[in-house]
Amino acid sequence: MGMKGDEIARMIKAAFPDADVTMTDLAGDDNHWAAVVASGAFKGKSRVQQHQMVYAALKGNMGGVLHALQLTTQAK
Repeated sequence: MGMKGDEIARMIKAAFPDADVTMTDLAGDDNHWAAVVASGAFKGKSRVQQHQMVYAALKGNMGGVLHALQLTTQAK
């Protein structure tokens, strides 16, 4: 099944209202996504912490409904 990119972006933006989120469907199947997320909330956080913050925003969907997410984060 999978998740739509706009749904993933909506969940991320709900957690990080200032975020710029760019979604790319890597396989055309709503299961393999690339996301670039830039947020001020990431300032002072390690890359691992930033990714953990995004995964938390996805509320348990990562590894379930959302099969794969290539994630790039950056502080803005």
